[in-house]
Amino acid sequence: MEEISTFKPTQDLKTPVLFLVFNRLDTTIQVFESIRQAKPPKLYIAADGARESVKDETDKVNQVRDYVTANIDWDCEVKTLFREKNLGCKIAVSSAIDWFFENEEMGIIVEDDCLPTLSFFWFCEKMLNEHRNDERIMMISGTNYFLDIRDTINNDYFYSRHFTIWGWATWRRAWGKYDVKMQTWRKEVQPEDLKFVSDRMYVVKHFEKMFDLIYNNTLNTWDIQWVYTCLFNYGLCLTPSINMIHNIGVDGTHTTGDVTDSHFLKSHDFDSVDEIKTNPFIFPNEYYDARLHFEKSLPSYKDQKLRDVLKKMHLFKTAKYVKNIISK
Repeated sequence: MEEISTFKPTQDLKTPVLFLVFNRLDTTIQVFESIRQAKPPKLYIAADGARESVKDETDKVNQVRDYVTANIDWDCEVKTLFREKNLGCKIAVSSAIDWFFENEEMGIIVEDDCLPTLSFFWFCEKMLNEHRNDERIMMISGTNYFLDIRDTINNDYFYSRHFTIWGWATWRRAWGKYDVKMQTWRKEVQPEDLKFVSDRMYVVKHFEKMFDLIYNNTLNTWDIQWVYTCLFNYGLCLTPSINMIHNIGVDGTHTTGDVTDSHFLKSHDFDSVDEIKTNPFIFPNEYYDARLHFEKSLPSYKDQKLRDVLKKMHLFKTAKYVKNIISK
């Protein structure tokens, strides 16, 4: 999935990296090798504890921890946050990022199934430094879902209201606004307040459904709360015009999910990060955002509407049964 890199950094990386790992040694080795090539001066490693209900997971968790700590062969300050008990995705990851920014003003965050190209680290570093005091920018992503957008813009990066955390970076000033419980949802903030994101009902309903899952404690995750934080601080995600992250697993740090086309995005390097010019037009790219909403939010919205209709007609269980038979 990755092309042969021609990127050669002109200076040592100065930005700390947080590496989030869990129980997958195979993907961890690949992502760690990318970090090892970048040689960050500070490496924070966070790992949740094994689940008691999962057989042999303690051994797998320990193998991952042992591998990473034993293979740091460059001059590097190492800090670890290894949990003894399993906290689950929501608390383990969010508290690890809390810990990271208690110690650092800004930094790069990589999970154990998000494989970055080498230039990703220097791209993040450059953008972190250039936008450190710009409250409008909440994060920097290494993921770009639409590779053809580079042909439609005249910049090496743009801004979006999609906050993709497959390889990303941010600042203490931004993460400090994060609330894992989303306590303002359906109180100070209502679903109709989402209309500034899009005037399309399926977009509003998509976010409303996601935020309700968190607010009602139905979903054990941390990233939807980050999207909420960024949106309602009217922030933007700085997004590269190329894709620099290859997702190498759908069940990396804690979570599981369906395999989609997004997992097969080809990743690229910038030839030179030094030559990237500042993009002065700080507003969301409407084409990118609308296209993402259309391809990701609309199918989910249509599926939910169909479910609602079938339930009203008392046909949902029958339709589900038929679908299972057909798919076998």
